[in-house]
Amino acid sequence: MKSADSENSEKRFLAARRVSYTLLAIVLVIYGLIHIRNFLYPVAFGFLLAYLLYPLASWLEKRGIARILANLVILFGALLSMGGLALAAYRIITPLAVDLPELAENAIANLSDIIIRLGGYFGFDGNNTKDLVNEQITYMFETGGEQIQNFFTATTNTIIFFGLLPVYIFLFLFYRTKFMYFLLKIAGRSNRKTMVDILREISEVMVRYLTGVFVVVFILFFINSLGIYIIGLQYAIPLGITAALFNFIPYFGTLLGGLVPFMFAFLVEGDISLAFRVVILFIIIQFIENNILTPNIVGGNVRVSPFFIIIGLVAASMIWGIPGMLLIVPLLAAIRIIFSHIEFMKPYAFLLGEEGTKKHSIQLSKISRILKQKLKRNK
Repeated sequence: MKSADSENSEKRFLAARRVSYTLLAIVLVIYGLIHIRNFLYPVAFGFLLAYLLYPLASWLEKRGIARILANLVILFGALLSMGGLALAAYRIITPLAVDLPELAENAIANLSDIIIRLGGYFGFDGNNTKDLVNEQITYMFETGGEQIQNFFTATTNTIIFFGLLPVYIFLFLFYRTKFMYFLLKIAGRSNRKTMVDILREISEVMVRYLTGVFVVVFILFFINSLGIYIIGLQYAIPLGITAALFNFIPYFGTLLGGLVPFMFAFLVEGDISLAFRVVILFIIIQFIENNILTPNIVGGNVRVSPFFIIIGLVAASMIWGIPGMLLIVPLLAAIRIIFSHIEFMKPYAFLLGEEGTKKHSIQLSKISRILKQKLKRNK
């Protein structure tokens, strides 16, 4: 018989081996995600957008239209809509693009002036600082060939991405029943109902989440543009639209988008007070978006704790960059749903979810209730 010490030692060894295997598996998965990301980008986005278009495709099929034709109609309509939006955005941004060379010259001149002033403040010779700045700007233009090469490489990948995206959307929509039967076969007869509930709930959450994100971005088009116009910054609509597009990234989107008008005010306009007004404006917009718009339009759909959304955004940005930040929230929502239907994983679903913190959040229903109570008291 084994002694108690040897049994404990064996248990510790098995536990350490399991931990080691788990960590190794995580490292290998992350390594694979990083190195085949160019392949996975269009697949992941195609899967996500297929969920968004699924209700329309299903609606057409229920009215007797063949699946292949329904998918083609929906996909063609989506491409036309995206093309129309892109054309409208191009026309809005064209005035800014036309003036871009002159604006870039102003930005470089203002940046040089700022660096020279800072150099003088710290005791550096102004002429030497000016020569150093000019050398760096010249070097930047001399090495522009490499940057142009990188740009065309990125452009090629982007073209491949957008070329494959409609194909993946169509295939996901067309083979969705086959994929569902595959998952049901994996689950087995005893877990078939649970799998159906999971798939149905994920489908509903994905559609509501994506729709909500588009609604928030559309609202911010107007809020950003109006705010920028009020504070007196040029090109209010192009800058407002550009800043709003960053809001496809949760939580950090408003701050990242606010950098665009801030840099424009600080470098191009060379107006510190105007840049300060931009900062105040986007702090207000950040509060509105994070505490009113997103929680009431989007947050109630995914039902994932903001704490884990932020952690997920940071981790996804390290692995996949901006595409990862765009995909992580629906992925966390799907994981929470799956965990909530598996008995031993329910504590993790509770941890990922927003249960236990709702009473501390700002919701329109709460604001409406408080206002009604005040009105009753005043009467």
